[in-house]
Amino acid sequence: MSTTSSSLPGGTWKLGDRTVTRVGYGAMQIAGPGVWGPPADRDGALAVLRETRELGITHIDTADVYGPRVVNDLIREALHPYPESLLVATKVGAVRDEQGGWPPAREPGQLRRQVEDNLAGLGVDRLDLVYLRLGDATGPRPGPVTEAFGTLVELQRQGVIRHLGVSNATAEQVAEAQSIAPIVAVQNMYNLAIRTDDELIDRLAAENIAYVPFFPLGGFTPLQSEALSTVALRLDATPFGVALAWLLRRSPNILVIPGTKSVEHLRENVAGAGLSLGEEDLAELEEIGRRG
Repeated sequence: MSTTSSSLPGGTWKLGDRTVTRVGYGAMQIAGPGVWGPPADRDGALAVLRETRELGITHIDTADVYGPRVVNDLIREALHPYPESLLVATKVGAVRDEQGGWPPAREPGQLRRQVEDNLAGLGVDRLDLVYLRLGDATGPRPGPVTEAFGTLVELQRQGVIRHLGVSNATAEQVAEAQSIAPIVAVQNMYNLAIRTDDELIDRLAAENIAYVPFFPLGGFTPLQSEALSTVALRLDATPFGVALAWLLRRSPNILVIPGTKSVEHLRENVAGAGLSLGEEDLAELEEIGRRG
């Protein structure tokens, strides 16, 4: 199966000076359980990554802490040397502890080491896009970002980072980062049920800045999942596909990065993102948001 980026659902978006497909791939799931250690099916993980190329996907999301190091190593093995059309985004601002937790690590020295680890793992001299991960596992947390973000700006000036973004951030932290240097993307939790960032998405769209939601099905209650399943059944689609299609329709600056360990599911996700949602479908999906 082979397609071109222009034929993927949603078309493309310009991240800074790079044009990427709005349907991307989030590589976190190809690590072992708990995003720790190697995958049970290493060949299968490599096959999924190579299938992204066959499908025409030009936006892959990763981080050195996935594994840790495991996912970046797999990406390098499967796709290096990277085509000029491919943008690989990564994140810094957290590390992994021996219990598999994600403690923050945002001191300048820590951030520089994380950038170096990502450079080495991906096998590149410059990272396409680096997000500063803020908050914690429970979500965004208020607090200043100037010192940490300023460290990444300095590395960008040194030529080892192409573009900058922030992740798991409050609207105020996004604005603070923007007051220091341009950003091209924000990566936060957002889906049919969790729409806290509605106002932020619209502001970023007006500024031509991408919004990359993670956990597109996260946070549903059984009732909300039932409502989503009703729409999916009517469309002969998967709930995940409906959720992705809704996100692409929500705003032109939304880029989706669904993750999977399966080539078959990867193809299903791409197909699902291209679903055409009718007025009845949209009305039912809007009810999910109101209940959320």
